[in-house]
Amino acid sequence: MAIERILTHPGSSHKDELLACALLVAVHGVEVIRREPTPEDLADPATAVIDVGGEHDPAKNNFDHHQFPADHPPLCSVSLVLQHLGLYEYARSFCDWLEPAEWFDTRGPNATAKWLGVERDIVSKLNSPIDVTLLRRFAKASRLGPGDVIWEMLRYTGQDLLDYLRSLRQRLDAIAAQAEMWTVAGQTVLFLPRTEPMPDEPSAGLGRYLESIGKDKEVTATVYPDRRGSGYGLSRHNDAPAFDFTRIESQPDVHFAHARGFVAKTSAADRRRLVELLETARVDA
Repeated sequence: MAIERILTHPGSSHKDELLACALLVAVHGVEVIRREPTPEDLADPATAVIDVGGEHDPAKNNFDHHQFPADHPPLCSVSLVLQHLGLYEYARSFCDWLEPAEWFDTRGPNATAKWLGVERDIVSKLNSPIDVTLLRRFAKASRLGPGDVIWEMLRYTGQDLLDYLRSLRQRLDAIAAQAEMWTVAGQTVLFLPRTEPMPDEPSAGLGRYLESIGKDKEVTATVYPDRRGSGYGLSRHNDAPAFDFTRIESQPDVHFAHARGFVAKTSAADRRRLVELLETARVDA
């Protein structure tokens, strides 16, 4: 049965149920009601019950985590909805905010700060006025539907998150099919050849791809198609000091090299020439 309404608890709101509602709003386009659920709500699969009700039953679209035992791995309502959508493992791998959000919601700020290895006050310093306003305005509403500013923000947020996860998956698959690993002057370099159609941001996803294959620490530079020309961009990965691209700024086929040496753009497209530029930019050990 399709979801016809989303129900979550009244009172103060938190990031986990706001994001859970945002995902379901993006998928189903239905209104959000903020009140305590009835037994009828919990029994009705057409009503998605979020972060309240004491029941996690995806078959009935009930997504609460508060009944889990204290030693249960940190999971919050957005985790449960992501699981339901088949995107949780991917989100855990590529959404750096998700695991801290799970900890914060289920363990509190003190335990989260300790887990992160920071002082408690650092957690508060990371609060954004954007978060505060969205959560406060969401908390003040009893019902939100299409046309309401906060409902539309929920839809945008959920859709952007879904688009990110789905497009990144496709992008990583494409990189895996095309990427080459070069050894240049003793360094490991990822090369991404030009393909058609070329992505809007050819370098997007390279870092995440390297994380996914366990080579994030090994690769020190990337070479990828320049979206503004027919050549390539050359960039340090993780700002590794092995390359300084100011060393090639005087080359006739290099039209840009950042003053701090971390990136350069070249009109060269021949692989041998790209290797020559990397060798020239190599910092002596």
